[in-house]
Amino acid sequence: MKWIIASVCVATIALASCGAAQAKGCIKGAVVGGAAGHMAGHGKLGAAAGCVIGHHEANRAEANKNSGQQPSGGQK
Repeated sequence: MKWIIASVCVATIALASCGAAQAKGCIKGAVVGGAAGHMAGHGKLGAAAGCVIGHHEANRAEANKNSGQQPSGGQK
């Protein structure tokens, strides 16, 4: 029992001390991937893969949105 409590305390301190994460798309992807993975019997693996794919798709959408804008070259 002490082992579990100590592990939870260490995990809580580690999560509290880390910086803010950029989870664009990760949460949505993890939910969808977790649900799909649960149906296949691999919920945690599906959630992890969904998070990675969701984050990648959000970054790609952001890059496409930014590439459509003209760069400000300092012209007046």
